Amino acid sequence: MAYIPPHKRHSYHAGSSDRHNRPSPIPRSLVPQFRRNPNLRLPPKPFSQRSGKIIYNYAKQAISTWFPVGLDHNYQFPSSVHIDPVPLQFFERTRRRNPLVLYNNNNNPVEQVRSPWVYIAENVVSDLLSSFENVKNKKLNLEDVKPKLVARSPSISEDTTRRGLAAETTLSQLRRSFYTNIPNSYMEKIKGEVAQKIKVDFEEEKDLYHVKLSDATLPNSDISCKCSVIKEDKRLQLYKIELHQVRHMVIDISCLDKNLDLRLMLSTKRILTALTDDEMQSIRSLINSAILDPDVKGGLRWPLGRTSSGGRYCVVGVWHTIAKDYKSSSLRLKVRHADRYDFRTSTGEATREINLKLKNIVSLLQEQEVEVSLVSEMLEDHLRLIWDHFLCCEHFLS
Repeated sequence: MAYIPPHKRHSYHAGSSDRHNRPSPIPRSLVPQFRRNPNLRLPPKPFSQRSGKIIYNYAKQAISTWFPVGLDHNYQFPSSVHIDPVPLQFFERTRRRNPLVLYNNNNNPVEQVRSPWVYIAENVVSDLLSSFENVKNKKLNLEDVKPKLVARSPSISEDTTRRGLAAETTLSQLRRSFYTNIPNSYMEKIKGEVAQKIKVDFEEEKDLYHVKLSDATLPNSDISCKCSVIKEDKRLQLYKIELHQVRHMVIDISCLDKNLDLRLMLSTKRILTALTDDEMQSIRSLINSAILDPDVKGGLRWPLGRTSSGGRYCVVGVWHTIAKDYKSSSLRLKVRHADRYDFRTSTGEATREINLKLKNIVSLLQEQEVEVSLVSEMLEDHLRLIWDHFLCCEHFLS
């Protein structure tokens, strides 16, 4: 549910003649599902999900679910919740339609039997445990495969059916898209107020370029080359090569009483350390050919004919990120500006993003014997912190 600012929250009132601007009610086909199954979950996604030509990789047993927080006592959406299209240029360019979002024009939350963070934790913990067990069962070297549990906001739901059929659309026909761009005011609040309240200390600022390469021998996965900048020579310096992240769990939570949503995601990235000399030479050739150019999307460009190497690797995208990292013993907060460009879709976007890594939960899950009650307790504590400090934004999607 993306945030709708107050001046956009115009509900239809009886007797009004403005029927064309009336927000769409929640489709009737959605409501009975909550009566039958309060813990409604969408079916798992396939092993890879395409967004345009961009591939998001999912593990074979990945879990992908959605549920709302803030339903009434009959597990129905409150009458103040509507579904409506919101104009976003990025979606218009890439999908040629506006996404649909849930929004609530009632400032008085529905009274809940349980605290929302408790409710979320109860719905998440079993999926988290089973997903991490699947990671363990792959018997991967966790020194080279870095698992991470990340909380992000906000989110958006996009209708994949034809426009005008929203009232007949069931939840299983909706494709969820998570739109992470946030206003500068929200980012400054996180850095200034929230970081201090949640007791995370500033660690470092990183200015990095991520060069995305396709590999002819790995058709369903990209390679990410992390590079710093040698300012004196105005060129990139390669320092880490990773495979595209694999998602093991994605849980989207529509927070009806908040104006931002929440995504919890468990993923892994494998660091490539056993490349041959020929492979490294081909990759370095592409990195060394890059030209720093602040006037192009992503901040990098290549001379004509220099975006492929060795008949195997090809540049398919680039990110330029400037991130500030904050950490405590249990959390890592990343506040990031990202300028991205995708060569396959010829689209790019500059975004501001917030990621919260729940590192103490990951450490606990890596133990030989996992204490479930302790995982649940940690998860509740983190979710309460997120609920209190990260799900409120004053101006968004205006």
